[in-house]
Amino acid sequence: MTIEQVTHELQLVERRSPEARRRRWERKYRIVLPAADGLAAAVAAFVIHGAYGRWGVALGLPPTWIIAMCAHRAYDRSALGLGTEEYRRVLRGALALPALAACGYWFFARDSGLLHDMMMAAAPAAAIALLSRYVLRRRLHRRWAQGRDQRTTLLVGPSLGVAELIAVLRRSGVQELRVAGVCLTDPENAQAIKKLGLSVHGGVSDLSGVIRATGSNALVVLPAPEFDATVVRRMSWTAAAQGADFLLVPTLADVAASRLATRTTNGVPLTYVQAPTLSRASRLPKELLDRALATALLLVLAPLMIAIALVVRLDSSGPALFRQRRVGLYGDHFTMLKFRTMRQDAEQRRADLAHLNENSDGLLFKMKRDPRITRVGSALRRYSLDELPQLMNVFSGHMSLVGPRPPLPEEVDAYTPEVKRRLLVKPGLTGLWQVSGRSDLPWDEAVRLDLGYVDNWSLGLDLLILIRTGSAVIRGTGAY
Repeated sequence: MTIEQVTHELQLVERRSPEARRRRWERKYRIVLPAADGLAAAVAAFVIHGAYGRWGVALGLPPTWIIAMCAHRAYDRSALGLGTEEYRRVLRGALALPALAACGYWFFARDSGLLHDMMMAAAPAAAIALLSRYVLRRRLHRRWAQGRDQRTTLLVGPSLGVAELIAVLRRSGVQELRVAGVCLTDPENAQAIKKLGLSVHGGVSDLSGVIRATGSNALVVLPAPEFDATVVRRMSWTAAAQGADFLLVPTLADVAASRLATRTTNGVPLTYVQAPTLSRASRLPKELLDRALATALLLVLAPLMIAIALVVRLDSSGPALFRQRRVGLYGDHFTMLKFRTMRQDAEQRRADLAHLNENSDGLLFKMKRDPRITRVGSALRRYSLDELPQLMNVFSGHMSLVGPRPPLPEEVDAYTPEVKRRLLVKPGLTGLWQVSGRSDLPWDEAVRLDLGYVDNWSLGLDLLILIRTGSAVIRGTGAY
């Protein structure tokens, strides 16, 4: 494979530097963020002043807060707009604020009142800063959804890898990337990529011209046997000369950024992938949080659950609760509880409806207009109210608030060894597949999401899924 010569004349690099071609939203975002942080710190300082009647913190907090954010790279390009890393850096900066305040107390002003106020201001400053970032990101994502402020991207790699990446991007909702074209290592398969609505610009021998012609400000390279170290290095030079960001798609997919780190051994940069945290000790905080939240929710929702049980009994004959054997952690069986949403003869009629299964690509049986569902059951399913009794499964320790869908024993019998990794964590009341489309998702995508959750689990990810669950339930997408 040949790659065109890359010219690194000073004039060319300066004229097409990344700074010159950087997206306008990014420049504005990095200007607005420090201003928003300064305002958050000022508001927090006045809150503390109102509580304790001292003005010193109003002068010291805003610059100290911005210094803490800079020290923890809260304005770094890699953390802007996507993922949870932006929020994590704000929280780390908030935790560092008391240390900065202590240093200021020791070296500058021996004022214990000022030290106390600075420490107390960390929590409200962090809360306001996180809220401002959330508002800014929501606005940015709306603009991306409208096709504005996106990163114009050129993909380079084999047709199969390009098709898989495009499928993932299109399933993921709002996207930062707008694919302007593709350069293939196997141009003979260009027709398959054109069917996806993408422009194919031949091979990879003239990247510089393609980047220039498409106006791309990002070059995304997928793994390919043809791409050895020399070829990848030359492509990075080409991207730099054209002022485009250079991104490599990792061979190992569905790995959270928090599990990745770069180590240098004898001058060779190596990507370190942290092992999944699946030990009992690492899951102890999750267990305690699950039991505590399940207990609180059961107490708060008890009147609603009693009312639903009465309505289910009045709507059709049969018990209010539906009990079914499911498979949990490490393959152990347990009895899962739900409000009954089907008629009593539902299991007997399933064989007659097998030919209408709309999830024929996997192990699940789903129908959008299942005649076995009762009138009340349809409403309960739409808003996931039928799942509320599973809080008792969470309380008893058989389930978690967040995790993969609890499978049936016959489904597990058909699992491949790879899919059985879903059983390394407790099944959940909600999970990545529920907040990503539920029954509308194909089986392979549901498995991919569940395995990604198993490998990348963290309390932060659980919290994010719980937050997203509310909007998914209100929309009712994929609930049937």
